[in-house]
Amino acid sequence: MGRVLLCNYFSISLYQVVNKDMSTEREYHLDLIVSYGAVPVIVPRVSGVHMLLNSFQPIHGVLLCEGEDIDPSFYEQDITTSGKEGLSQEELDEIRRLHVSDTSIDKEKDSIELSLAKLCLERNIPYMGICRGSQVLNVACGGTLYRDIEKELLKCRPETETVMHINYDDYDGHRHVVKVVESTPLHHWFKDSLQENGKMEIFVNSYHHQGVKRLAPRFVPMAFSPDGLIEGFYDPDTYNPEEGKFIMGLQFHPERMRKPDSDEFDYQGCPFAYKEFVKAVIVYQKRLNGLTCVQKSLKLNKEMENKRKIIVRSFSVAKNLYGSGRGMSCLKECELKAGVEFLEVLNACTHF
Repeated sequence: MGRVLLCNYFSISLYQVVNKDMSTEREYHLDLIVSYGAVPVIVPRVSGVHMLLNSFQPIHGVLLCEGEDIDPSFYEQDITTSGKEGLSQEELDEIRRLHVSDTSIDKEKDSIELSLAKLCLERNIPYMGICRGSQVLNVACGGTLYRDIEKELLKCRPETETVMHINYDDYDGHRHVVKVVESTPLHHWFKDSLQENGKMEIFVNSYHHQGVKRLAPRFVPMAFSPDGLIEGFYDPDTYNPEEGKFIMGLQFHPERMRKPDSDEFDYQGCPFAYKEFVKAVIVYQKRLNGLTCVQKSLKLNKEMENKRKIIVRSFSVAKNLYGSGRGMSCLKECELKAGVEFLEVLNACTHF
């Protein structure tokens, strides 16, 4: 099946870094990527891969999602230099006990994903980060993270604003409300549902104990949870799927927002992030391949157009002289001068 998809005119190279322990659950994000016309290509999590990313070219899009906590050394340098106190050792030990599966740092995976994110940012390759992938994007751009939302954010909030961001007893069914920011892509995707409930709110799933602390300057928030945590962001300067532009991070998993024991989405807008992302990927691929780059006729200014006509006239005179075999008059010799000079310049450039 993969080989057939590679023959598709719109097939693309889309990269996802896979955890060392593969989940046995259905991979909804891959289903959506394929259904919209993209081909997922898995980047293995093995030592040294981050040094070999150019060998995976061409890369037309990057999707990063799920995984362990990012090594805090990638974003906490400011704590040691600013004099601010971080979490105590007792708090860190408690976090490790509560979130055993998330707090095992995988530096190799961090290196691979941060390298991919930075590559996308350098080349304007479409990028979508889901959950951890959104945190990777923020860190890659100089943002920071809460090492633990409950320890760092919620303890400063009144009880009415507290939010449960992870529920191990109801892992896939847990939801909490977020407020959507107007005039953002997220607002556009969920506008029908937002109009129905009369509020700028939707309920999203949540599987994380970390989140964006300081958002990188290039990004704009798209949604907030009641405790103030940023639940989605994007770069407005690099968002235009029709032009192959898409740089975005979502803390929740819209592809997994399904009704119990059903494939039906919670909201009609849930798959739109993937739809628009793949649209951008396909346009980027076509642009990279030169399929949409139709050469326009070069428009010369008046001076250059006059010079062009003189050179064309010069070659026309030369052609006629050669065909007739007659000698040159003084007038024709002057007309040939422009062509001679043009050939001299062309010859010099050829041997440069």
